[in-house]
Amino acid sequence: MQSAHYPIKRALLSVSDKTGLIEFAKALASAGVELVSTGGTARAIAEAGIAVRDVADLTGFPEMMDGRVKTLHPMVHGGILAIRGDEAHEAAQSAHKISNIDLVVVNLYPFEATIAAGGDYDAAVENIDIGGPAMIRAAAKNHASVTTVVEPADYQLIIDEITANDGATLPGTRQRLAAKAYARTGAYDAAISNWFAEELKTDAPVFRAFGGKLVQSLRYGENPHQNAAFYANGQIRPGVATARQLQGKELSYNNINDTDAAFECVAEFGAARPAVAIIKHANPCGVGTGGSLLEAYEKALRCDPVSAFGGIVALNQPIDGEVAKAIIEVFTEVIIAPGASEEAIELIAGKKNLRLLLTDGLPDPAEGGVVFKSVSGGMLVQSRDGGCIAENDLKVVTKRTPSAAELVDLIFAFRVAKHVKSNAIVYVKDGATVGVGAGQMSRVDSARIAARKSGDAAETAGLKTPLAQGSVVASDAFFPFADGLLQAAEAGATAIIQPGGSMRDDEVIKAADEAGLAMVFTGMRHFRH
Repeated sequence: MQSAHYPIKRALLSVSDKTGLIEFAKALASAGVELVSTGGTARAIAEAGIAVRDVADLTGFPEMMDGRVKTLHPMVHGGILAIRGDEAHEAAQSAHKISNIDLVVVNLYPFEATIAAGGDYDAAVENIDIGGPAMIRAAAKNHASVTTVVEPADYQLIIDEITANDGATLPGTRQRLAAKAYARTGAYDAAISNWFAEELKTDAPVFRAFGGKLVQSLRYGENPHQNAAFYANGQIRPGVATARQLQGKELSYNNINDTDAAFECVAEFGAARPAVAIIKHANPCGVGTGGSLLEAYEKALRCDPVSAFGGIVALNQPIDGEVAKAIIEVFTEVIIAPGASEEAIELIAGKKNLRLLLTDGLPDPAEGGVVFKSVSGGMLVQSRDGGCIAENDLKVVTKRTPSAAELVDLIFAFRVAKHVKSNAIVYVKDGATVGVGAGQMSRVDSARIAARKSGDAAETAGLKTPLAQGSVVASDAFFPFADGLLQAAEAGATAIIQPGGSMRDDEVIKAADEAGLAMVFTGMRHFRH
């Protein structure tokens, strides 16, 4: 990379986001930089009383086609791309009267904001920037001598450097800004291509790109020897990426992962009836509903009070003072909810390290979108698990039909099982989990673990009967053998909900009938790996 001194003598500014624009333009003009601009940016600068040259004066062509064509011209791109000190380039510049452009300041048409706000197809297309990315990429390519700025956050950096370096930016700065510029256009194009994939209902586009903007650098990842950072992809989905953090320490990688899992889980139950989910290591250790948030929290906590220590608490309604008092009695890493009363905020403030996140809404569990994970040499992409079952989706396969109360708990249990790592077994009674078995290689082991936890919870509560006695049980996938079902029956379950579809369904149904259980099939699996 060349390291010669290249003072900024001419800047081209074309910005959609005009935050800080006038102050920046004034500072550049005061430093003797000639300003060239386009459309609304030029008008804003001129109205502030700052000398500015319209790009049409530079190119000799007016803006046309509703502004679609204005900077796509050799007088612009030649001035950006010319290699300083190259005799052939300088000869071409001289022959065609092309002057250098030393600073390119562009932020792009608000495509991401347009689709996030629900803009229609035509509005989205009109907000696809063409000239902006072309200028950004050209300037970034020629970063040996040209400076590229793609967001207002870097304006002060430019002013500081040209003030300290006789009108020039430093080579390392130009290089870092070039890297940011390509990342910005890459994220922008990713948003456009993924929008097209959704519009065209293309499940597997030939090329797939994902992009995001840094929210925060993290101290480390899952473990201290791993580097990590948190990026937002621009999707307006209530949750950890869009929440306001009112207090507490900076979120860690594991905090963010677990908080997302907690809020997505509690969102399964909507906002009509209070619900609380307590999550540890991305698995629910207790989920409850009740007549109040306090009741829902107490039922969720009862399921596994040991695992709840140091967990994440998610609520589906604004936090009130009553439930806040109860939550802060247990060591908790993060609380996330749609909102909070002033009393609740004041109470939680007494625990200065406890993170409090408010989202102003719940995510829609049935909403589309994609999720992805990396594998060696590639990535797996799938649609979000938006599957939800209701009573009319269920098929009774046993001689005994579930009671009305059992049906309510069966649906509740299956919704929780959707958020438990496979193999998942969830016992539920009276609108609350009473035993959870997660992440086992054998389904029968998950059933045993969940039953044991229900006994441990009963012992902690001073009860002689395990909590799973008289419960219902959900399995995220079919029972391949009857042993898992029989383990659930032994634990005290009276009704089963599972997808069905095993080669041995008949054996499992027969075992359920012989045990006097009611069982329903959903026809929908919820593996979660």
